[in-house]
Amino acid sequence: MAFEFIQAALAERRKDNLFRQVTTLDSALGALIEVDGQYYLNFSSNDYLGMRQSTAVMQGWIDGIGQFGGGSGASPLVTGHTLAHQALQEHLAHSLNRDAVLLFNSGFAANQGLCQALFQSPISQKNTHEGHIVADKLMHASLLDGAMSSDTTLRRFSHNDSAHLQRLLAKIHAGAEGKTQDILLATEGVFSMDGDEAPLQELAAISAQHNAWLMVDDAHGFGVLGETGMGALEQHGLNQQHVPVLMATFGKAIGTAGAFIAGSQELIDYLTNFAKHYIYSTAMPPAQAVATLASLQAIQQSDQRALLQDNISYFRQLANAEGIVLTPSMTAIQPIIIGSPERTVCISQGLRKMGLWVSAIRTPTVPKGTDRLRITLSAAHHKKDIQALVDGLTLVMGDDAYGA
Repeated sequence: MAFEFIQAALAERRKDNLFRQVTTLDSALGALIEVDGQYYLNFSSNDYLGMRQSTAVMQGWIDGIGQFGGGSGASPLVTGHTLAHQALQEHLAHSLNRDAVLLFNSGFAANQGLCQALFQSPISQKNTHEGHIVADKLMHASLLDGAMSSDTTLRRFSHNDSAHLQRLLAKIHAGAEGKTQDILLATEGVFSMDGDEAPLQELAAISAQHNAWLMVDDAHGFGVLGETGMGALEQHGLNQQHVPVLMATFGKAIGTAGAFIAGSQELIDYLTNFAKHYIYSTAMPPAQAVATLASLQAIQQSDQRALLQDNISYFRQLANAEGIVLTPSMTAIQPIIIGSPERTVCISQGLRKMGLWVSAIRTPTVPKGTDRLRITLSAAHHKKDIQALVDGLTLVMGDDAYGA
């Protein structure tokens, strides 16, 4: 029978407590979600600023639908690019101090489109050029998958290890044999599973030293970090010359969906002509662009980022007082490493019985032996919500019935 491996692969996932299933929400309001008629405090959302249900975002959707309808109706290069898309791109370029911006339907599409466009060497250049993507070991799957499907060599350096990165780059240069080298050094502003931050200023200096382009995936920093919420690059004072390629998404702190790549006008023109994920995909709905722009403007004028930082500090204070071991993360992502998929799932289920929704993240999403509770905090959480979370963690993690 064709594709017999499917049944065996699913059986193995179930046996190893790694089987994934979709959870269907009945409703969601603020920090509460409803599943199968039961309400839970949600500590597994990327809606870091609580913007998803903000008045600004919801009114933006309504205004956009009234002006442009439900969808874009075409790919951007046909008739799918509207004034709403253009206004969003121009606002981002101005706020980020970049030449230009290009919108994508998701961060996954943006990262794949970038890799495939930058590393599609013509046959005539095979003997004179070589491409390399050098990525942090914990780089998101979208970038790694894009690299592996491109005409390039993928190398990975130990997480946030600049010394290892330097050795890899030296090895690449040593093997050049007279060829022109195009090197993309890829990292994340805030790492999605660990919540820690990349040493961006150090990486910018290394990339300049080795004639490489630094690319930052700031999906989890954009909207949250920086004086005006423009992300990790704003926080670290890095410009377009330091970081030629910036990718970020709207589905986290911004509260909508989609993504963008920002850079030089030449880079954006190149992607417009060669990034297949952009050229051959229907453009995001114009109403989505209107809502996204409304969210960005509201975030820059609100105190949501300060509320989030206060909640992060409060959680860490309470957890440390109870002896709960945390990672060094100072961002909204606060993982608790459990170590085995069985116990991680068991603890997650125990918390769920208390009305606390904390997802169990297991291999292969994270390295084997680092299975974890991935707690995400939001400006939408109240102090009493965070107190309830820490109380629940203390009870469940200390209970032998949950595999302690």
